[in-house]
Amino acid sequence: MQTFLFILDLLGTFAFAISGATLGVRKHFDLFGVLVLSFVAAVSGGVARDVLIGATPPVAIANWNYLAVSCAAGLLCFYRGAVVERMTNPVQLFDALGLGLFAVTGATKALAAGLGPVGALLLGMLTGIGGGIARDVLAMRIPVVLQSDLYAVAALAGAAVVVLAWHFQWPGEPFLLGGAALVFFLRFMAIRHGWRLPVAAPGDH
Repeated sequence: MQTFLFILDLLGTFAFAISGATLGVRKHFDLFGVLVLSFVAAVSGGVARDVLIGATPPVAIANWNYLAVSCAAGLLCFYRGAVVERMTNPVQLFDALGLGLFAVTGATKALAAGLGPVGALLLGMLTGIGGGIARDVLAMRIPVVLQSDLYAVAALAGAAVVVLAWHFQWPGEPFLLGGAALVFFLRFMAIRHGWRLPVAAPGDH
């Protein structure tokens, strides 16, 4: 299970790093800026989770694999950005993939640290959305999570699948993949078909 979680974590790291690096290239950052945005997008959610559960130093800082994966993604986007851009809106698609993978691994690590279902849901969501928030703030745009798209809600749904599997003692791996797939599906539908939460409509004053 630990190896499986580690693989999912690295896949999520790569996906979020691609989303951060692609945005950096679009914003005309230099190479260092692209690599910074790549790394920040990839690890911010996991670092916040680890600090909150007392797992210090955070694994993304202590383990060189996370930096290597994020830098590889950043270099790929910087030097071969045209290849990535051929995908339909790569920032959103890779962000959706990273969101799903981090939501389920975050919830799993929270449960392993002894948190209850509510805490695991919240930390799963935080792990998923943290990188996207940091990426968007550094790139000077409104974080996606504050807009009407299904984002934090999608992360909560994926974390809920993991929590339910833990509660009923079902096999973990299929539900980790299922939870990540659910998050990706919800984000994909939000991107492609406009699924969204109600938007505030203040009255006239």
